[in-house]
Amino acid sequence: MPYIYAMEFNGLPLHPLIVHVVVVFAPLAGIGGILYAAVPRWRWWLRWPLVACAVISAAAGIIAVQSGPVLENQRHLQTLPELSVHAARGRFLRWVLLAFLVPTALAAWQLGGPSPVAADGRSGIGRTGVVAWAIQLLLVAGAVTVLVCVFLTGDSGARSVWGS
Repeated sequence: MPYIYAMEFNGLPLHPLIVHVVVVFAPLAGIGGILYAAVPRWRWWLRWPLVACAVISAAAGIIAVQSGPVLENQRHLQTLPELSVHAARGRFLRWVLLAFLVPTALAAWQLGGPSPVAADGRSGIGRTGVVAWAIQLLLVAGAVTVLVCVFLTGDSGARSVWGS
């Protein structure tokens, strides 16, 4: 897998910097996904922030996975046994974040809600019934998975650097 060669930003290692992007935007996407599924009247204003948070966290997750081994090699951290757990969880989280884009896109495209812009307040209602229920279920399941995986990955990373 090709690595990003500029693994520093202003003299600081890229990995801990980009990890903070994941730590902020992935939980926002997870919580936003749960709210989007559970509160239809908020969908009108949650739609694009949810999509943006999911895309940003997935992109940052990809960069974090690419920059981690470079930092590990630069700092000679291969001897830390906890680091292999963190690396495995980080690779899994990357795929979870990428997979979460699917229910997020489906929900943004198929599920609507009342719009304060429409004259009747009902424009953009979207799908109802079994299809809407299935999309909401996928969105909530994906959001919970994102939240759990971000916590576990971050916890293992902190333990590998700071100890238990």
